[in-house]
Amino acid sequence: MSFKGTASKSSSGASMSKYDVEVEARLKTLEAAVSALQAHTHESSGGDCGALAAALRAEFPGKFGEGSKNAL
Repeated sequence: MSFKGTASKSSSGASMSKYDVEVEARLKTLEAAVSALQAHTHESSGGDCGALAAALRAEFPGKFGEGSKNAL
């Protein structure tokens, strides 16, 4: 008794088992998720840090002065 093969074919034409097909589907899903994450951006005000630096200098005098290793 002979059965007609129902194995899927890869892009190169090789036969793929059911497991291979499942793994390929998972891989495509992961690749799509990675692509979406790489394209994702966050809105940023890109604001000036000068106000923050001034506030830190005022709060901690002498800590962020000119020539200090912690200079802002």
